[in-house]
Amino acid sequence: MSNNFIVLEDLNRLPLAQQGIELVERKGKGHPDSLCDAIAEEVSLALCREYSAAFGRILHYNADKAMLVAGRSEPKLGGGRIVEPMRLVLGDRASSRCNGKQIDVVAIAEAAVRDRLRQNLRFVDADQHVVFQNELKEGSPELTDIFERDVVGANDTSAAVGYAPLTETERLVLEAERWVNSPAIQRRFPEAGEDVKVMGVRQCRHLNLTVAIAFVDRFIADAQTYFDRKEEMRLALTEHLLGCLQTLDDVSVQLNTLDDPARGEGGMYLTVLGTSAEGGDCGQVGRGNRVNGVIPLNRPISNEAAAGKNPVSHVGKIYSLLTHYIANEVVQRVEGVAEVYIWLCSQIGKPIQEPMIAASQVILRNGVGLTDVERAVKTIIEQELAGIHDFSRRIVRGEFSVW
Repeated sequence: MSNNFIVLEDLNRLPLAQQGIELVERKGKGHPDSLCDAIAEEVSLALCREYSAAFGRILHYNADKAMLVAGRSEPKLGGGRIVEPMRLVLGDRASSRCNGKQIDVVAIAEAAVRDRLRQNLRFVDADQHVVFQNELKEGSPELTDIFERDVVGANDTSAAVGYAPLTETERLVLEAERWVNSPAIQRRFPEAGEDVKVMGVRQCRHLNLTVAIAFVDRFIADAQTYFDRKEEMRLALTEHLLGCLQTLDDVSVQLNTLDDPARGEGGMYLTVLGTSAEGGDCGQVGRGNRVNGVIPLNRPISNEAAAGKNPVSHVGKIYSLLTHYIANEVVQRVEGVAEVYIWLCSQIGKPIQEPMIAASQVILRNGVGLTDVERAVKTIIEQELAGIHDFSRRIVRGEFSVW
């Protein structure tokens, strides 16, 4: 395969970690947007398994349109109640029949939805607290026909970008959310719900984290308990993150900054189930984390929502994951590359291993020139594009997180 479509460029600037300002966000597994991404991807993987078992191959589908409509709740110190359940609307297209055989797409999708809710939310009864609304329909003839061709082509003209390495700010934002949602911390602070949001703002070598955690009301007897436990959690998280610092000088943590002790229960972030989706916030696929787990405001990001998309032909998903994978391979294997951005753009109907363009933008270490790394970078891109179908099979096996 000719590599004429592979382009290499020297950005000739400081890596992001050495720039003065950086902003990074992370939405935790109980956030409504993350729930939608996780649910859509679980449905996608379930459909892949069922298609493979029933038909020996994956058929046309995309289950990447999901919206979690907030219910209504009445949180209360000592334990409140759910007044109206949440509603999960899942839609787009999914083939249900092939060669005279048929599968129950609706049942498969609903089972996957409820399984994912049980895995992500300790206090949610997936049958009682969530209404499932299926809007998956049969696909259009033209897009369905892509899967009948000898060579399955891209189902869209789409572009994606990935980068490496993560900055220390990005790693710490990820670590903060994962620490709060870890089993050990949930045992230590059972009142910490899964709906966690972290915003990191770095100015030079100081990092400030604003963290929102949905407290579960049944564990909070009174206002004093709430504010005492909140401070204990803030101090514990700060101590943990200080032990993770590598190049930054310090990190400060602020927790649930909307709180106001003078406003009673209205001045505390209380929930019945540990997620704002129970009564305060809706969610939607594609509004949360990028496929590497963060929302990096200083970086170029793909505008495709990867969760729920077909991993055989949907380049919005494949390229979003593959660009980050290639970028990591480059920084690990090519000496002299300090930071790299990988861009891929497909053309609908064309083989996914043959993009219109594959561009690599590199920031090089002192004393390294573009010609020193060009051959190695292009070789990695060629190798990964040639193995793209194996990469797709890894996506089908659930080896990559998309949120």
